[in-house]
Amino acid sequence: MDLTSLRALIVDMDGVLYRGETAIPGAAAFLAWLAGREFPFLLVTNNSTLTPEAYQAKLAAMGITVPAARIITSGMATAEYLARNLSGPARVYMIGESGLERALRERGFALTAEAPDVVVVGMDRAVNYDKLRTATLAIRAGAQFVATNPDRTLPTEAGLVPGAGAIVAAIAAATDREPVVIGKPEPPLLEWAVARLGQPRPYTAVLGDRLETDIAGARRLGLAAILVLSGVTREPPAEGEIQPDWVFPSVRELQRAWQESLGEAPQRPRP
Repeated sequence: MDLTSLRALIVDMDGVLYRGETAIPGAAAFLAWLAGREFPFLLVTNNSTLTPEAYQAKLAAMGITVPAARIITSGMATAEYLARNLSGPARVYMIGESGLERALRERGFALTAEAPDVVVVGMDRAVNYDKLRTATLAIRAGAQFVATNPDRTLPTEAGLVPGAGAIVAAIAAATDREPVVIGKPEPPLLEWAVARLGQPRPYTAVLGDRLETDIAGARRLGLAAILVLSGVTREPPAEGEIQPDWVFPSVRELQRAWQESLGEAPQRPRP
């Protein structure tokens, strides 16, 4: 299989298109190239903090143009999962930010700390002991435990900082319970993205920067896998680790190789 065989692309954002508030060189040109070829792609992130419109604005501020309709978050996938798997209205206690909150409210879930049926945990930069305590007591009282994603860290300009998985781990330790995980590498988020793209799995690729989430998730679902070394993973995987189909320093080199395989003249590097 080569790059010319691909028919659809699931693109991670953190560490692939940007770090923090800084675009990775070549990201804007790469997505513009895909759009210009009318190549099916979605931006699919484990990060649940923002709405698609907020991610659209964040990307635009970095010179990256993508419509909100092409953006899927783990918060949206979590709300979708709960709506499909819970019978009737449910009370949800949420640790998370605005993106997760809106996704849950749009699917009709009541957000409360009083006797919740489900505890949903995502990235929350305002997390404190009281939130952890409320979540722990609810889960120990019988509430289901659902995590938007397992990412222990988040790549920023300053380096790796705690991610949603660090918060999830604290609650798992306090409850002696493991959550249902929605984001990569677990199937729900990627399966939803694959369904929306509508292309055969062997010809749909996941493009990401994490072996343990992006690449592992692709392998579980029989998807092709492209690793870029611009985020969390900074070296090609060693023997015995999860292996992607392709490894590139960043999306800039991926675009160049893809264009060459198609017989196109590579474009000049752009920010």
